Amino acid sequence: MKKIKVGIIGSGGISQIYAISLKSIEYVDIIACASPTEGHIKEFARKFSIPNWFIDYRKMLTIEDIDVVVIGTPNYLHAPMTIDIASYGKHVICVKPLCMNLKEADEMIRACEKAKVKLMYGENLCFTPKYLKLKELCDSGTLGKLFFIKQSSKHGGPPTDWFWDIDKSGGWATMDLGCHAFEFFRWMYKNAELDYIYAEMGNFMHRDRGKGDDEAIIIINFKNNQRAMTEVSWAKKGGFEDIGEAHGMKGVSYTLLSKGLTLNTFSEVGYEKEHYVTEKIPKGWTYTTFEEEWNYGFPQMFKHFIECVRFNKSPLVTGDDGRVVMEMLLASYESAKNGARVYFPFKKDAKKPIDLWLT
Repeated sequence: MKKIKVGIIGSGGISQIYAISLKSIEYVDIIACASPTEGHIKEFARKFSIPNWFIDYRKMLTIEDIDVVVIGTPNYLHAPMTIDIASYGKHVICVKPLCMNLKEADEMIRACEKAKVKLMYGENLCFTPKYLKLKELCDSGTLGKLFFIKQSSKHGGPPTDWFWDIDKSGGWATMDLGCHAFEFFRWMYKNAELDYIYAEMGNFMHRDRGKGDDEAIIIINFKNNQRAMTEVSWAKKGGFEDIGEAHGMKGVSYTLLSKGLTLNTFSEVGYEKEHYVTEKIPKGWTYTTFEEEWNYGFPQMFKHFIECVRFNKSPLVTGDDGRVVMEMLLASYESAKNGARVYFPFKKDAKKPIDLWLT
């Protein structure tokens, strides 16, 4: 069996999730990794038995054997890295959000089309076992015709400094967590045509960290008379929470993604993991997870993308999907600024989505 050779850009917590997930796939070899901090990338390579490491990712791209490159870096680097990766003829896995604006999204898509490589948009919620079961229920008619879906992700704020820098992240809670909900809704509603979006945002808990949105409520209407809502937050006390709901004419289903197969743990000191999916673990009562990567769909997502490369198949989630999510992010910030519905298609662009709210 020919193995797919993979390179990873990034050595932080999320890149460790990617490495663990990729190593669970028998026909994958991670043969190189890159990150600008020498100490970090050397340790990352040692930990995951990766034979080649670089502080300049462009040098990694010169390795001819690499088939696909996974981007695990801050948002503002996604577009230039994708364009560079494509120029070396390698497939790209870019995990959410796709980039910083529509111009970058178009450039990424064009670069990959020109190079005849796949641009795969990493949205793990579309591969999460509980949400896959929820979609199966909905698609089978168990709940009747769907009319409302809700997905909410909330925690107290990310542990990594670059998230708080809007020039690197493009926005706070909406940019970080709203993009999950938006693609989840499109997937659940089979990419139904968007009608309008309405958002309210605020900065309640973290004004000392900057002017970003640490809490948002967003309503989306689709043209097939279906609706969705998300609440995203970096201002929630008590740990991570991830909840999905599907409401139909003949039933309803609630999905507690962050709870269920967990340990109920109390600690006066709290704890952190070397890598994380559900951010930092606070003090007090927590729901301690295990097999976290699998429960959040990362191995399944990477296996799907790798099989798309092996067998030249179209991925479930593409760069085009990431572009639609970017359009929804921009429209959300515009709506929150003006306190009004924003209708699609939304063509107004900005250097970064949060600019539409702050200016």
